[in-house]
Amino acid sequence: MGAVALTKDTFQSSIQSGVSLVDFWAPWCGPCQIQLPIVHELADEMNGQATIATVNVDEQGELASQFGIRSIPALLLFKDGKLIEQMVGINQKPVLKSKVLSQVNS
Repeated sequence: MGAVALTKDTFQSSIQSGVSLVDFWAPWCGPCQIQLPIVHELADEMNGQATIATVNVDEQGELASQFGIRSIPALLLFKDGKLIEQMVGINQKPVLKSKVLSQVNS
């Protein structure tokens, strides 16, 4: 199943409630190609506990500028629609999982 691909039309409704981790990436970005499989694995593991999603910055430039994304991969953690944390660069699965779970359990 993996992560859900979001667009400007689906973004707000997807992050509105609960905990969401969104990976901003692009097909031409080398580090993004390392991060993406980690994000998809996490999505499978956390199925039902949190929303794990991706945004292709080439296709969704409006969303990228809305959140001031300047370098990718960028991972944004939301709780009930509110931005909690922004991480840039490659993050390992255990790090991401513990950040998501700390919000789920708070």
